[in-house]
Amino acid sequence: MTVTPTPAASTPKPLFGTVLVANRGEIACRVIRTLRALGIRSVAVYSDADAGARHVREADVAVRIGPAAATESYLKIEAIIQACRETGAEAVHPGYGFLSENVEFARALEQAGITFIGPGVESLNIMGDKIRSKNHVTGYGVPVVPGVAEPGMSDAQLIEAAAGVGYPLLIKPSAGGGGKGMHVVERPEDLADTLATARRVAASAFGDDTLFLERLVTTPRHIEVQVLADNHGNVIHLGERECSLQRRHQKVIEEAPSPLLEGLPDGAAIRARLGEAACNAARSVNYSGAGTVEFLVSDNAPDEFFFMEMNTRLQVEHPVTEMVTGVDLVEWQVRIAAGEELTVTQDDVVLTGHSVEARVYAEVPEKNFLPSIGRVLVLDELPDAADGKVRVDSALLEGLQISSSYDPMISKVIAWGEDRAEALETLDRALAGYTALGIDTNVEYLRLLINDADVRAGRLDTGLIERKMPEFTFRHAGDFEVAAAAVFAAAMRETDARDAGEGPWQRRDGWRLGAAAPRRISLGTPDGGIATVEVSGSVGQGAATVSVDGGPQRTASLRFARRNQAEVTLGGEARLFSLAQVTLGAYGPGPESPAPTEFFLGNDGWSCRLEVLTREARLARVLAAVEREEGAADPAVRSPMPGTVVSVSVGNGDAVTAGQVLLSVEAMKMEHQLVAPLDGTVHLSAGTGDLVKADQVLATIHPAQSPESSNAEDTVEESVIAMGAAD
Repeated sequence: MTVTPTPAASTPKPLFGTVLVANRGEIACRVIRTLRALGIRSVAVYSDADAGARHVREADVAVRIGPAAATESYLKIEAIIQACRETGAEAVHPGYGFLSENVEFARALEQAGITFIGPGVESLNIMGDKIRSKNHVTGYGVPVVPGVAEPGMSDAQLIEAAAGVGYPLLIKPSAGGGGKGMHVVERPEDLADTLATARRVAASAFGDDTLFLERLVTTPRHIEVQVLADNHGNVIHLGERECSLQRRHQKVIEEAPSPLLEGLPDGAAIRARLGEAACNAARSVNYSGAGTVEFLVSDNAPDEFFFMEMNTRLQVEHPVTEMVTGVDLVEWQVRIAAGEELTVTQDDVVLTGHSVEARVYAEVPEKNFLPSIGRVLVLDELPDAADGKVRVDSALLEGLQISSSYDPMISKVIAWGEDRAEALETLDRALAGYTALGIDTNVEYLRLLINDADVRAGRLDTGLIERKMPEFTFRHAGDFEVAAAAVFAAAMRETDARDAGEGPWQRRDGWRLGAAAPRRISLGTPDGGIATVEVSGSVGQGAATVSVDGGPQRTASLRFARRNQAEVTLGGEARLFSLAQVTLGAYGPGPESPAPTEFFLGNDGWSCRLEVLTREARLARVLAAVEREEGAADPAVRSPMPGTVVSVSVGNGDAVTAGQVLLSVEAMKMEHQLVAPLDGTVHLSAGTGDLVKADQVLATIHPAQSPESSNAEDTVEESVIAMGAAD
């Protein structure tokens, strides 16, 4: 590949002496990288939750700005300006999200004499409001989606106007961005309740509950155009990006150029029209810097496109444009803010090859993409054979704690190829080599998605993910995986025993690998199951045997390929795994470490967590399994993760039905509605505004109990005790 970012121009001195990056995570690291290349001193800001974050380590200077809550740190304008004063920062790069499109922030910086690396107040003011922006661009020949977009409309007014818009329709927050807070309404009878939810989400996420309605375009393609504009009247576009693969209106896979346009005879002409419309939108507000104009394009009629919004900032998916154009967008943001004139003309922009980006989230796709938290134990993000065709933008570090306070996106994997097929193959290999143990990620799901036949063929639309999700088969921990974890545990214990000088490899807990009696370990699998593994003999001496759940004995061995990666052989079959363990109060083995409490292993982009079960934990799983077999539902309603209760829809003691919404918990910038698992009477143990922990019981449903089931749990418990739980 010959496409590489090149300097826009050479200058005898830094454009700014010091630039503060008012953001966190991978985008802060990405901006700091370009600042370093330009010879500019970088300043990071951080909350208490990010004290050990990667962007803090990579910046030249770091300043604490407040506690974990974004409203008290990354969204606190006065704290950012004070950090600029303390460090002598002459300019601020806002990244994306947080204050990047905040008019008051831009004004405050201007008043403080600090340069905002972004557009002017006029652009932010008009384009930052979806209602105002739609009404504005129509006067400049930019087509818009039919809808109702008037500020200050009440729910009653919106309901009355909805009939004229037509169903299905889309509720959108005027101050929103990134697809957050959008709701689809299929039927008129659902509109009132959905408007109430949409207003609450909008007020919480953006501080503004103004809503508007749009016609929902069926089989839509989400195609956006990257623009660059300076302060000297020059405006160009750098081609389009396809962002149709979305879930909950948030992008998952992005690529450049669009496969829709690439496959059309008149694709170049449509690209030119899209580009001109985007440039006109930018010209209409005297835009300055890097921005993105988003369009809905009909899959059935690609020459029809509608303006959705303009993002007056850098986009998450900007790397795919950089990969196919060779233009460093962050560098040009800095240069334009410093007053330089664009030296790249429209004729200079050439799209070379194809690039695809996959967003890596800390989430569990099988549980409706529920966000996840945890600590990164093992990290290997870039495969050895990337050949310069793979780029990873990340903020991860080994030992980093993923917080519930911020967005669950943790990194991006970007691949380039001579054509789309090669780019997708390269991305697939890169994801197969991506390892982040200790946290749940969507990497396996990303591989399933980009290998789907419709995705490979470029048949994309914004509803594809929802349609395809039921078809995907996720891998689960089987006998080989649980046996591998037990073999790994045995090898670690042998190492501990040797280091402790115990003989013959005698642990103080009485376990001797050389003894005839096998070691039994119960592992809890992510699906709620139990696997009992027996290991006898010495793994280190190649004389170990393993049996899972009383199955056949298989010879077992382990060979470390490199740190935290080992080849496990069972019965002659070898597989390569990344492996890690967690102990109480320690990471990894050691002579004084207690027995491990969790194992993590993964390969080919898949990973799982296996819990070492105590007697009590094993009993709880057995009881839960019996309930599932009998069709009984867990009466406890638990929080899926740490968060805040934002609404309670029922009263204590109310009669509820299965599926009825009880309360909502906000975590990782998303609202999760918790429903009644069965009919009965609800007892609430949390209220609006309460901070809750992961798995905390927030409500309990008391069903009418039949006499036949009154002694069921006692009977099961007695059976388990009689069986004897594994140590």
